[in-house]
Amino acid sequence: MTKRLQVLFEDDELREVQRIARRQHLTTAEWVRQALRSAGRAQDAPGVADKLAAVRRAAGHAYPTADIDAMLGEIEHGYLTLDE
Repeated sequence: MTKRLQVLFEDDELREVQRIARRQHLTTAEWVRQALRSAGRAQDAPGVADKLAAVRRAAGHAYPTADIDAMLGEIEHGYLTLDE
């Protein structure tokens, strides 16, 4: 089902949107729909800078580590003692 969305523009803003839409051979409505979809996708996906910042923050923490065989042994021991 489609719904109507009313967006109010100043005259000069609307003329600019219409001009851009015409240049791309789109109706104003279709150009606005595409622009909103594109803006939504950009909001959802973090950029490279955000990802690098997250990695740098994580690298600054001192997480506990262990030998992989020791960790797997502890995990298995924990599973085996659940029923006790």
